[in-house]
Amino acid sequence: MKRFSLLFTFTCISLFLALLSAHAGEFRYGLDMLDASECSQLQGKRVGLITNAAAVSHSGEPGYKVLLRNGVDLKFLMAPEHGFSLDREAGQTFGDGGIGDTLKVWSLYGASKKPDIALLKTIDLLVFDLQDAGVRCYTYISTMKLAMEACSDAGIAFMVLDRPNPLAPLPASGFVLEPHFESFVGVAELPFIHGMTVGEIAEWLKKSQYPGLELQVVRMQGYRRDRFADELPGFRFRPPSPNLRDMNTLLLYSATVMLEGTDVSEGRGTDAPFRMFGAPFIDSAALVRELERYRLPGVAFHQSSFTPSRSKFSAVECHGVRLIVTDRRRFDPFMTSTAILLSLQKLWPDETGLHRHAPFFDQLAGTDRYRLMIQQQRPIWEILDAARGQVRVFEAAFPNHYLYP
Repeated sequence: MKRFSLLFTFTCISLFLALLSAHAGEFRYGLDMLDASECSQLQGKRVGLITNAAAVSHSGEPGYKVLLRNGVDLKFLMAPEHGFSLDREAGQTFGDGGIGDTLKVWSLYGASKKPDIALLKTIDLLVFDLQDAGVRCYTYISTMKLAMEACSDAGIAFMVLDRPNPLAPLPASGFVLEPHFESFVGVAELPFIHGMTVGEIAEWLKKSQYPGLELQVVRMQGYRRDRFADELPGFRFRPPSPNLRDMNTLLLYSATVMLEGTDVSEGRGTDAPFRMFGAPFIDSAALVRELERYRLPGVAFHQSSFTPSRSKFSAVECHGVRLIVTDRRRFDPFMTSTAILLSLQKLWPDETGLHRHAPFFDQLAGTDRYRLMIQQQRPIWEILDAARGQVRVFEAAFPNHYLYP
């Protein structure tokens, strides 16, 4: 009987430790960690919140409701590109709105993209909670940087509720932004694919540009940089913007977004934006043959035709390529993007339109060097080496820019 009692006790302890270990490894957003503390860091403060409908807890509760449930004195919301409800297309400006009769939603993608200093002086702390896409040109990073600058000017605190970088396992790649090419599609001197969370970028920005800003990053639980977001137990995917509808699209967005700076459709206005591209002038078979010469890892190309319902070539049949990620751990978005651009420029140099869209393309790339090398048809390895050199310089200058293992 005594032996049974000891065995029963040992079994109970083992189960308890196993459950404790499982809970400790469970993924939670920064929002969840704030909620677990009953928003103690916000109590007694007047608070503003930059957010949208994708910023939910692990249970799916909107962030602003989490704050209100915990008794936070939430004065207003602010919404970035695409609006709070994520119903605005890229580049479409919008005005102020509200939720119900009491909660104002100020636009950060209308007459101004920077929070109003006078408005910020009515609160004690501004919270940022948005899901980023892992690519420098995605404008939520730009919104965060401008908000940090405004908070620094207004003399109020800034808090980031951290969320995963969905592409974190992919190495940093692409050219580092040169200050001369700073714009709203590139405000931070980061590699094009940077591998950092918004919290890590905020910490880096504070050290490099806003040392006087009172910054707090509420870290995630159970986050690892060697996992894609959907590999985190408990991660809940919500499209961060209308055209980034799933993880496969997020992966391919990092490889095809540069086509926004050309006369080639990146698939907007179809059921597969950023997963295929094309134009009326393209010969799909010739393009696939050219791309297959590069033997790119982790991705396959298939001939495709489509007719966009809006954006470039609206209601006009386009011919091009559909991309399929075959191994996302071997997939190299910047290498793939470079091969696509080199192929288009080689086969259709006038129609592709790099020369017509040079200013915007250079803003996306963060430099004019990338475009010039493509137009000159430099070997792909030479372009990749040039970008890798810049990434190495960045990582040597900021060796401790990660917060997570």
